[in-house]
Amino acid sequence: MTGFPNTNPAVIGNTTFHDVVSEASGQTYRIFVYRPDGEAPERGWPVLYMTDGNAVIGTAVDVVRAQANYPSGTNVAPGVIVTIGYPLDAAYDPLRRSWDLGPPPGKIYPPFYENSPVVKTGGAEAFLRFIEDQVKPMVEGSLDLDRSRQALFGHSFGGLFALYSLFTRPSAFTTWIAASPSIYWEDRTIDTFYPAFEASPGTRENAELFLSCGEYETDKLAPFQVGAADEAERLAQKKIAQNDVYAIELMNRINSLPNLPIRVEFEIHPGENHMSLLPVAVNRAIQRAFAIRKPRAA
Repeated sequence: MTGFPNTNPAVIGNTTFHDVVSEASGQTYRIFVYRPDGEAPERGWPVLYMTDGNAVIGTAVDVVRAQANYPSGTNVAPGVIVTIGYPLDAAYDPLRRSWDLGPPPGKIYPPFYENSPVVKTGGAEAFLRFIEDQVKPMVEGSLDLDRSRQALFGHSFGGLFALYSLFTRPSAFTTWIAASPSIYWEDRTIDTFYPAFEASPGTRENAELFLSCGEYETDKLAPFQVGAADEAERLAQKKIAQNDVYAIELMNRINSLPNLPIRVEFEIHPGENHMSLLPVAVNRAIQRAFAIRKPRAA
């Protein structure tokens, strides 16, 4: 058997990446940018910003390229995708994302691996400022965008970051997608930021928040987890995380605010666990951020 005649690096269509140094922290971030073909619409492209950029950029671009080609059947228009990641080949940088996505004040935890640094959380405010003060101006200076249609997506810690961003900068985006947000994290420290938001929401017109989790993030185990050696441990963790319970509680809380400053929906994805949810959630994020027509209210 012979090998392939040629070996060439694969690239993601219409996508570039840019290593950007934070002016505040000196840390380098890898910013991936996807731009649709053709001319921008009259009002500019809608734009979706995403955390965990290395892990989501390929899926996000594939989703929009496939679905935006059939708008009447998918309700998805072309749009710009900007994902914020790190200068490495792996999907995640666990140490840096723990810091960047964790709401303040944060805590210090043992190292992930032997002979590696301790893990720190609490850097969400600095990370949000980096997005607002450096990333957005660069993107807006390079592409024709509809600034009334900006969305933010995050999964897990990224979903927690999306909630922190909503509660502290409610006018920064119009659409917020928080998939499997770790609301329980650090004794629900995210709750400390909610009262100021509740008192003065300050959201944009037609603001939306979409919450979700997988079927096996509820009190149900995935079939392959039933009878496994860590079954009891997983069941105990479910009682702490309560991803579905806390998300539904938050949805009801916000939807009961006077004048409904932001509309909130929650969705459970059948057959998915915390990590398998990611590509499903990315698909939903594209559909939410680049929707052509809003569904009629029930």
